[in-house]
Amino acid sequence: MNLFAKKYKIYLLSIFVLALSGCKDQLDTMPTDAVTDTEIYKNTSNIQTVINGTWRYLNDTYFTFANPGYSAFMRTSDAMANDVAVTTKYGYRDPYAFTELFDRSTNRVNAFWTLLYKVIDNTNNVIAKTEQAEGTQEDKDLLIGQAKTLRAFAYLNFASYYQFSYLKDKNALTVPIYTEPSTTGTQGKPKASLEEVYALITADLTDAITKLEGYNRPSAQKYRVDAHVANGLLARAYLNMGQWELAASAAANAAEGFPLMNAEAYYAGFNDAQNPEWIWGHLQTTDQSTASYTFHYLDVSSSGSFYFSFMADPFFKNHFAPQDVRTALFEWDGLPGREGFLRYKKFKFKQNLIGDIVYMRSSEMWLIQAEGYARAGQQAEAVNTLNTLREARNATLYTAQEGDLVEAILLERRKELWGEGFGLSDIIRNQKSVVRKSFLDDAGSPIKVTITTPSGEQKQVNGQGHRVVRFPDGNAFEANSRYYIFAIPLVEQQQNPNL
Repeated sequence: MNLFAKKYKIYLLSIFVLALSGCKDQLDTMPTDAVTDTEIYKNTSNIQTVINGTWRYLNDTYFTFANPGYSAFMRTSDAMANDVAVTTKYGYRDPYAFTELFDRSTNRVNAFWTLLYKVIDNTNNVIAKTEQAEGTQEDKDLLIGQAKTLRAFAYLNFASYYQFSYLKDKNALTVPIYTEPSTTGTQGKPKASLEEVYALITADLTDAITKLEGYNRPSAQKYRVDAHVANGLLARAYLNMGQWELAASAAANAAEGFPLMNAEAYYAGFNDAQNPEWIWGHLQTTDQSTASYTFHYLDVSSSGSFYFSFMADPFFKNHFAPQDVRTALFEWDGLPGREGFLRYKKFKFKQNLIGDIVYMRSSEMWLIQAEGYARAGQQAEAVNTLNTLREARNATLYTAQEGDLVEAILLERRKELWGEGFGLSDIIRNQKSVVRKSFLDDAGSPIKVTITTPSGEQKQVNGQGHRVVRFPDGNAFEANSRYYIFAIPLVEQQQNPNL
């Protein structure tokens, strides 16, 4: 019997009581085994608490301080890519050095697997049991649409990190597919192909969009799944599959009604879901702020931040024009112990040391549209779309003299989405190599930078950049490397012989 099936019952009951014991939108955790399955799925009101509790589980489950729910996926993806120079502080040193995610026995490998499959099992129960519950058809459609979107989200993460690009080999085996509620007798399944996984993802999201049509969530509840969220995930899936025009169309639908932010909002710290660009995010309060812990890695300028670990690669700054609103976020660190690192002050705690977690923004959707149009040969549409975003950032507009349009769009993704979890997944889907180099001049000497100390003194120090520029085996970074792919946990392989 696989680990996924073994743990399902306690999880379902815990989620239900977790949901019922909290307030309407912010839920507390109180595991129990005192609620029957029949009671959980008795009516649509109860089932909505299961959806809410699943969202809380996804975001607020602490495996370790470095793994506060799904935000750990996003941090890991960026730590393993090009543009984040991770320091030696606690948190993401091992993913940054490629010594963790291919190791089947590590805590993070187990955490990621458990997190996604528990979400999948709970959504399977909602999908299977909602039609028999008491409630209106409208409420049932909403619940099933939300559940299918969350299930697709979980499988999209498996497809993005547990195998190479769909465009490299759509028949490559990835992870098992489970679409029925698990019981203690459920047998572990074999791996499914990428093609099978993406078929489920796109079918779920297409049906969810239909079921969520007409649902208008409250503006203050951007954690709730609606048709915009489902379209955004569908756009990501189509992009991975090379369905360029479908990706662009879905992205346009997702972005509708979410205008690009102005410079003032860009400088506000990426900590508030009320930002007009945010399509989907996890809200935090002073009482329920588990996921906010992720800001201790991202926030490199607030005095209350612990780690200051996600610094920028100094060479990354060279991609920004001086007048670009994002350029002002760069600053050389002058504090003792961090002298010479390059801060990128995109993420900042709110005053009470919490911060909402961004999942999806309309700027990403504009970039998906641009890439979809460009790869489909619709160059004029691609340029117009790319330049809409660049104009909003006061960046230099694209012209043909800049070079390859697709490469310009991929670079713009790195610039715009830094720290939001797309670093490694973009490298995998585009079959590219991680690109890092030490911050040295052509002669191999450290590059000097000017810092300002806490006393106001300016001085020259060695600039600090990437400290890991090769794989653990000493070989140079390359495309389609085994080091990029997340391992299936050893305990799962031991308990599921069909793997």
